[in-house]
Parts: sequence; C-alpha cells; structure tokens
Amino acid sequence: MMSDKPLPSDADLLALALRLAREAGTVINAIREKGFVTKTKSDRSPVTEADQAAETHILAGLRAATPHIPVIAEEEVAAGIHVAAGDVYWLVDPLDGTREFAAGRDDFTVNIGLVRGDRAVLGAMALPAYGQFYAGGVGLGAKRFDSDGEHDIHVREAPEEGIAVLASRHHGDAPELKRFLDGRVIASIGNIGSAVKFVRVAEGVADFYPRLGPTMEWDTAAPQAIVEAAGGSVTLLDGSPLRYSKAGWKNPSFVCTGLLSLPA
Repeated sequence: MMSDKPLPSDADLLALALRLAREAGTVINAIREKGFVTKTKSDRSPVTEADQAAETHILAGLRAATPHIPVIAEEEVAAGIHVAAGDVYWLVDPLDGTREFAAGRDDFTVNIGLVRGDRAVLGAMALPAYGQFYAGGVGLGAKRFDSDGEHDIHVREAPEEGIAVLASRHHGDAPELKRFLDGRVIASIGNIGSAVKFVRVAEGVADFYPRLGPTMEWDTAAPQAIVEAAGGSVTLLDGSPLRYSKAGWKNPSFVCTGLLSLPA
C-alpha cells in the first residue's frame, strides 16, 4: 500500500542533507581526536574508520527519511555493493579528501548531493575541521553556516588585480594548468585537497578551480550544486555542463569558475 504522506520538497531534502552532513562531520571529528588507522582500498586510495562511520550514519539517515530515493555511496561501491540509481538519487562521499584527513590537514569534506536526471540539483557539505557547512540548490540559493550564523554566498566578479586560482594538491598538472591560465592576470595560485576548492569559489574567496584529471560523481555532485546555486559554473573543458549518471560514475576533467569566462 502506498503512503499518503506527501513527498518532501527540495527545501526539505536540502535540510535533511545538511543535517546529516553536519552530524557526519561530528562523527569524523570525534574519530580524528581519538586516533585512527589508515588502510588502502583495492584502487590504492586510502580509507579510514572515519570514512566508514560517516557513511554508515549518512546512509541510515537518508534511507530512513527518503526510502523512495536510492543512495549511491563511495564506500558501498568500493565494497562491491551496487544500487540502481533511477531518475532521482543521492550521491554520497562521506569523507572527501581522506589523504588530507590522514595527514592531519584540515581540507576534507562531507558531500551529500541529489541528482535528478543527469543534473546535480542540490547539495550539502560539511568542512568539519573549519566548523563550516554549506548548502545550495536550484531555486534555493547557496548558504554558509558557521559560528557567526547563516550567510548567503555568491561567486564574485573577477578582480582587476587578477584571479585567485585553486588547484589540486595531489593531482596537479602544472603544464596543463599553465595552458588554461595563459592570457589571464593571476593574483595567486594555491594547492589544496578535496572539495574545499569548490566552496571557496562559491563564496567568492577564489575564482577558478581546474580539475585536470578524473574524479567520481560523488566527489562533485554536492559541491557543483552549491557552486551553481551561488552563481558559478562547473563545466567540461569544451564548455558543456558536467552531467551525471555516467557509466562507472566517473567524471572527465572539468573547470569550476566564478564570474569569469574561459580562454578560447
């Protein structure tokens, strides 16, 4: 028998994702404080107790609150658990930036995104080490939550003195990056790990983040939704939008930008 309970709105879904991202961040910080062991998965990427505990918490929350929406999560996929996505589904990266986390750095995130069709339509992120939380979606705007409260966030106009560029700490490609930046006035280039780079663009701290190599869809769904809700864009190198529901959940290279155009 079908329930008469109305389906949640996108605002309700975003609030759910934000709550679970916050709670997962608390789980991660607690494990960080007490200590943990880092292991290596079959694809040679690192995994910790924090990845697994955060994912367990998020999956339980999403599946209890939205049993009608499938959840695709990084550690389940790595363990060989495959869930059919459907037209609407959650994408979860319970700890993006495990290398950063394992090394004692602060640039790691929790990412919970919702995909509808082939588009990331809403997302919530936690930056547990910073005490910052982000949420955004189509028609919902983008916000940051921190110790000072709730703030609307927007990408910025490219400064006349030059753009701030963020690049991957572990997957940088200096010659390719130089090609992308040819003809532009550059104020700074920083290298940091994880999806933190997206939200720094979304909130107008940076202007340009090129990812010149593969990522997975759960890495990008939540942050892309937030960047786009803040007025920015995430596109492939040919300028077409980064889309979802691809074979194997793999993304090609892309660029995340604020209010600036790409070089021809």
